[in-house]
Amino acid sequence: MTRILVQPTGAAHTRIYAYGAARGEIAVPNDDLIGPIDSSDEWIRQRTGIITRMRAVPETSAIDLATDAATEAIAKSGVDPKLIDAVIVATVTNPKQTPSVAAIVADRVGSNPAAAYDVNAACAGFSYGVAQADALIRGGLAHYAVVVGAEKLSDVVDPTDRSISFLLGDGAGAVVIGPSDTPGIGPTVWGSDGSKADAVGMNHTLTEFRDGVAPWPTLRQEGPTVFRWAVWEMVKVARQALEAAGIEASDLAAFVPHQANMRIIDEFAKQLKLPDTVVIGRDIETTGNTSAASIPLATHRLLEEHPELSGGLALQIGFGAGLVFGAQVVVLP
Repeated sequence: MTRILVQPTGAAHTRIYAYGAARGEIAVPNDDLIGPIDSSDEWIRQRTGIITRMRAVPETSAIDLATDAATEAIAKSGVDPKLIDAVIVATVTNPKQTPSVAAIVADRVGSNPAAAYDVNAACAGFSYGVAQADALIRGGLAHYAVVVGAEKLSDVVDPTDRSISFLLGDGAGAVVIGPSDTPGIGPTVWGSDGSKADAVGMNHTLTEFRDGVAPWPTLRQEGPTVFRWAVWEMVKVARQALEAAGIEASDLAAFVPHQANMRIIDEFAKQLKLPDTVVIGRDIETTGNTSAASIPLATHRLLEEHPELSGGLALQIGFGAGLVFGAQVVVLP
C-alpha cells in the first residue's frame, strides 16, 4: 500500500493583532552630527526631513530593542506568549553572526520552543517577515507569529560619512500575527536587484577587518542612485501591491513607506496620487532611518496619534540594501 504524506493546512486568513515599539534612549539632534561631516542643521533638514534621530546607549543591543518591542506587541495582542510558535526578526545589526536574535527574543518573551530565525533583507526586512508569517500560518506551520524589525544602526555608522551616517537611528517595531475570519494581510509584492548591490550596503567585510586590511565596516550609499530607484521603481511596486490586494489608493486609511528620506516619502505620495484622507507615516522626522524597524515604528506611532485608523487599510512598502523590496496592504488592528 502506498502511503500518502500528511500535508498541513492552516487558517484561511490572517491579520495583525497588535504593534509594539522600542526606540533608542537618546535623542540626537542634527547639530550633534554636523561637525564631522562639515554640514549644517539646515542642510540635513532640507535633504532628509530629519530634525533628530533616536539612538541607543552602548549597553543596549538590537536584541534588547527587539525584546521590548515584541513584549509590548504580545501584551497588546492578548495572545498567550506560550501559544506563539514562530518568531521572525528582521535585522542587519545582530551583534553576533549567530545565534539569531529571534531565538533569544523567543526565549525572553516566553515563547520557547517557537521556531525562530532572522531575516536579512535590510529596510525591506519587516515586509518580508510579515509575508513569511502570513504564509506560515495559512500553511499550517504556525498558529501565531511575532515579526520584529530591529536595528542598532549606530553600531555601523562612520560619523565622518556624508552619504548616510546622519540618517540612521536605532529602534525596533513588532507585530503579532494570527488567524482571522476575514482577510487582513494582502498579497506581498517582493523582489530584489542584486546587480546594483553596491548602491547601498557595507563598505568592507568582517574578514577584511579581522585581517587588518580595512577599518570596522560601516554603511555607505550612493545617494542619487538610491533616490532615483526608490522614487521611480518603488512607486511601481506600491501600485502592484494595491492591484494585487484589489483596492485603489483612495481606499487606504494610511500609507507607511520605509522611513528612508522625507523627500522620497513626499514624492511617493505625489506619484500615487493619495487623497488628503490618507494619513502618511513620517516618523523619520524624529526617529531617523531605522532600516527594518522603520515601518512598524512609524505604524505604531500613527496608531497612537490616530486611533481612528484602527480597522482601516494601510499600504506598507520597504526597500533598501541589495535593492531588496517588499510591499503589502494590511488591515490595521
